Amino acid sequence: MNVLTHIHHQAELGGWISQLLVVPFLLALLLYLVAVKLSNQIYSKWPLERTLLFIGGIIFAVSALAGPIAEKAHVDFSYHMYAHLLLGMLAPLLLALSAPMTLVMRTLSVNASRKLTRFLKSKPISVVTDPAVATVLNIGGLWVLYTTSLYEAMHQHVGLYLFVHLHVFLAGYLFTISMIYVDPTAHRRSYQYRAIVFILALAGHGILSKFIYSRPPMGVPVEQAERGSMLMYYGGDVIDGIIIVILCYQWYKATRPKAFGEVALEG
Repeated sequence: MNVLTHIHHQAELGGWISQLLVVPFLLALLLYLVAVKLSNQIYSKWPLERTLLFIGGIIFAVSALAGPIAEKAHVDFSYHMYAHLLLGMLAPLLLALSAPMTLVMRTLSVNASRKLTRFLKSKPISVVTDPAVATVLNIGGLWVLYTTSLYEAMHQHVGLYLFVHLHVFLAGYLFTISMIYVDPTAHRRSYQYRAIVFILALAGHGILSKFIYSRPPMGVPVEQAERGSMLMYYGGDVIDGIIIVILCYQWYKATRPKAFGEVALEG
């Protein structure tokens, strides 16, 4: 298969698959908006900023899967990296900040809420939401994608293409909610533990971006790899910086009452 035929094949493959991938996100948006309406009929008004965050997250995720960025991502690694940042980092962050599980709990019946709560307290959920496990799924998955033949292979196989993109999003979401707690969680880890794992995750992400710069994935031209790796490095730092700010702010709020209590006792 020559280069032009290969590119044409990638574009055709990506077109209808991207449309298929968009469906779950649009369905999630519809369900979220319906849940907001139902919740507002029973409880106090759901914060508008939460709804806007969810809408923003869906828009960024869809932009990574359909439209100009998605079309170019099939044939240009640098645009692929734009899509990666949107789908695997920015969209998960905005969706996590929209507190979707809290909204679901407000909307479901008592019995359904209890069943969902038992599921969220289960051992499998405890494992996948552990910061270390979530980091391996997220950063480790990226290492496998970009340092093996997987990146090239996914453009040739429909199922693999779907799996990789779903994994990028889900792993990014699990990683985000394992580091910052917006929804109530039954498996809380200490701030120290989360901070240490997050630092390791930052190192793994940064090292990978430099590795890509020096050793492009199979089938990726050097120029595209260099642009993509720089985008991954600096763009990822911006989004990770937001998570750091949120984590530190939550840590500060959690320890501030204790500090005030110690001062009062000393007085």
